[in-house]
Amino acid sequence: MTFTVGFDLDMTLIDPRAGIVEVFDVLAAETGIPLDGRAFVTRLGPPLHHELARYRLDDATVRHLVRRYHELTPQLAVPRTVALPGAADAVRAVADRGGRAVVVTGKYAANAVAHLEALGIEVSAVVGEVWSTGKAPALRELGAEVYVGDHIGDVTAARAADAMAVGVATGPVAAEDLAAAGADVVLADLTRFPAWLSSYLVATVH
Repeated sequence: MTFTVGFDLDMTLIDPRAGIVEVFDVLAAETGIPLDGRAFVTRLGPPLHHELARYRLDDATVRHLVRRYHELTPQLAVPRTVALPGAADAVRAVADRGGRAVVVTGKYAANAVAHLEALGIEVSAVVGEVWSTGKAPALRELGAEVYVGDHIGDVTAARAADAMAVGVATGPVAAEDLAAAGADVVLADLTRFPAWLSSYLVATVH
């Protein structure tokens, strides 16, 4: 019997913070808008336009910034992004146990794919630009019975999709806050995921 595990991307599988700061610095220099990438990377999770709403910009400016951010990410952010501890092994553990790993993320899908390819992390599908309960339709369509993420919004997504919520305390949200938000299990990082997955599969008799 096959199974599907969904993963969030930023601060779950990858750490893109250094590259994101660089992209924001370039955008600030191009536009004169005081964009604060260092603050942005402390609250990664929601899609980019959520962050830009803090600046009370007009719609045309937001569209321009989002477009340029997407354009700059492959050349500036992707090369500076690193995999988080255990990320590649966690994804591989799903396939090794007969399952399918997918990524459902707030990040622009094409750039999410670029990050994964650069780091050699192979997944079966990528859905981008969805957040919190907005991830649930994709998770249900992909048949994900487990969703792994670092943010309370990821716990909410898993709950809305009737999936097991696995929190990892590698992002901006503390382990106790992930648990309080309703995560079924909280791991310090993904190095512990393969062992947890094995125990989960035994318990659910896949």
